[in-house]
Amino acid sequence: MIAMNYRGPYRVRVDRDKPMPRIEHPGDAIVRVTRSCICGSDLHLYHGLVPDTRVGTTFGHEFIGVVEEVGAEVTNIKVGDNVIVPFNVACGKCVFCEQGLFGNCHESNPQATAVGGIFGYSHTAGGFDGGQAEYVRVPYANVGPMVIPDDMDHDDAVLLTDVVPTGYQAAEMAAIKPGDTVVVFGAGPVGIMAAKSAWLFGAGRVIVIDHIEYRLEFVKRYAQCEAYNFRSLEDPVLFIKKTTDWIGADVCIDAVGCEAAGSAVQTITGRKLMLQAGSATALHWAINAVKKGGVVSIVGVYGPTANLIPIGNVVNKGITLRANQASVKRLLPRLVEHVRAGRIVPREIITHRVPLEEVADAYHIFSAKLDNCIKPILIPPSARK
Repeated sequence: MIAMNYRGPYRVRVDRDKPMPRIEHPGDAIVRVTRSCICGSDLHLYHGLVPDTRVGTTFGHEFIGVVEEVGAEVTNIKVGDNVIVPFNVACGKCVFCEQGLFGNCHESNPQATAVGGIFGYSHTAGGFDGGQAEYVRVPYANVGPMVIPDDMDHDDAVLLTDVVPTGYQAAEMAAIKPGDTVVVFGAGPVGIMAAKSAWLFGAGRVIVIDHIEYRLEFVKRYAQCEAYNFRSLEDPVLFIKKTTDWIGADVCIDAVGCEAAGSAVQTITGRKLMLQAGSATALHWAINAVKKGGVVSIVGVYGPTANLIPIGNVVNKGITLRANQASVKRLLPRLVEHVRAGRIVPREIITHRVPLEEVADAYHIFSAKLDNCIKPILIPPSARK
């Protein structure tokens, strides 16, 4: 089958002879992919910033498709179903899954002390092949996959696998109260969805900070928020203090993670020399810009080692830190309601549709931020017929 193949930092290619996945456990399903996405998190892998990303891996944790085969124990889906597959690989039975923490499943990635299994996201997340391929094996098929409602556009559905739930959970974790000022660092797809979702939780003011002009213009239109280029500000933290009567934002959301720009020290130590798990500039700004007693919600991806952050400010300001991988299965019923009601229209962030065979070009366009790219999706050959 055709699949994306990782060959090292900044190098991906098309593998036209990757072996077809097969049922390995009676709880497995085989899904024929009809749409998959390239996520900003995939770029961390592409740029060589995530440990144990092995040559030959197929990325892709955002995908939907048609069930082609099911194991003997699978009863919740059947052959022919169109399904949303959450990016979390979750057993549904462990102590964490029972709490709704499907991103922290203890069975799907038992060698890890933190994250659960994730499709196509290095061996630190279980080593599962991802969905940037024609077919994919889906473990725990009675737990994760959800049949796509008949009235839902499949372009909306594919974005419910990660980007919408992650942005929504960023706002949910922030415990936004009516009238709160919410600052989102990052105007990529997750930041865009976090800004949009903040209104659903009652925010009175939403501000997005980034440095890519076309993304700032997009988020202003899509999320009806304020948007500022930090390169035009003397100091983003000082700006936020000034615009909130010197109090600070009620909530700050880090939707950037380990590749944040804006600090030479963080860039050199985190992205060039790799002395820490990426550049934590956005997290610094979030901690310093939030008010005393405020909340910082973190959904940006950082590596599994350490980062240099001002923990003393967290303590002395009485800040609440909330962070996690999105628990997609828990959020899907509510998000389907929002999409059906038109409160969120995920497909509007899709800017590029690329044949799976041109995956290398798609990664380059997204990574280099060419052609005003916000969100690219990959279409396998069978879905183009």
